[in-house]
Order: sequence, then structure tokens, then C-alpha cells
Amino acid sequence: MQPPLRRARPIDRPLRPERPLDYERLSDPILVRRAKDGDPDALAALCERHAPRIQQLSRHLLGDGEDARDASQEALAKLCTRIRQFRGEARFATWLHRLVVNTCRDVAERQSRRRWVPLDEDVRPARDGDPARAAALAELRAELGQCLAGISPAHARVVVLKDAFDLSFEEISAGEDMPVGT
Repeated sequence: MQPPLRRARPIDRPLRPERPLDYERLSDPILVRRAKDGDPDALAALCERHAPRIQQLSRHLLGDGEDARDASQEALAKLCTRIRQFRGEARFATWLHRLVVNTCRDVAERQSRRRWVPLDEDVRPARDGDPARAAALAELRAELGQCLAGISPAHARVVVLKDAFDLSFEEISAGEDMPVGT
């Protein structure tokens, strides 16, 4: 035999006070339900509440501060777009933890692909990297300086303009006020 049904007491006051909701005091399940129903304030409260933990976990998993910030922002964006995929079979914090771990893994994979691709310029040998060639050029410059010191300054200028600056004889004659044949 079942106990007799009691009559429900009438509620004298309104069910919800007329003041706005205090989202900081609401629990995660309530915020998730409201966010899934389209409440942007509930979604913002969830992001604000969990952002420090997301950043800390990203920093722990990736090590690099810049990559961790990128992963945190990406994880928060995924939270906003994928909140409706949360089925409630586990705690929200567990689902979010998995979302952050997967995001960090994706960021690490992208960064590793970017960082280790050698550039063509890096593979080529340096033109001045050969010490023997550099020494030979230094000797040649010293010898050239001695030879230029042995001729008149006007003729030395002509030699430098022709060989070093690759000017034509016409350009040199115009600049030095000399006939082309000189």
C-alpha cells in the first residue's frame, strides 16, 4: 500500500526573483545547459571560469609560452563552437580537459612541421665561408692597394671606376673631365 498523496502547498512568492542572474555563482552543469540553449552570458562565464586552467594546462603540455597562448585561444574558440557536442556523460571539466589536450597536440604538430622544414637558402654554401678564399682575397686587395699607390691619383681613380664600379669609358671620361682615349 502506498502512502496517501499530500496536497501541494501553494507557493506565495514568485519562483525567481526579479534580479538578474549571477552567472559566477551558477554551477558548471547549469551554465552548460544555458550555453547549449543559446545564452551568451553563460558561455562567457564558462570561458572566464575555465580560462586560467586552460592556459595552465597548455603551458604544461607545450612548454613554450607563445605556443601555449595560441593553444589556449584555440581551445576557448573550440569550446564556444563545440559546446553543443557536450553530451553530459562525463563532467564538463573532463570534457574540456580532453578538448585542451587535443588542441595542444594539434598545435604541437603544426609547430613541429613548421620549425623543421629547411629553407633553400640554409642549404647553400656561404660565398665568404671559405677561410682560404677569404685570405686570398685579402692578399689580393693589399696587392691592389700597393699597385694603385704607385700611380697617379687621377689614373688610380680611373682604374677603380672601371674595375670596381664597372663604369663605361664614356661615363668615366664625363665624370673625370678626360678624353675617352686617355
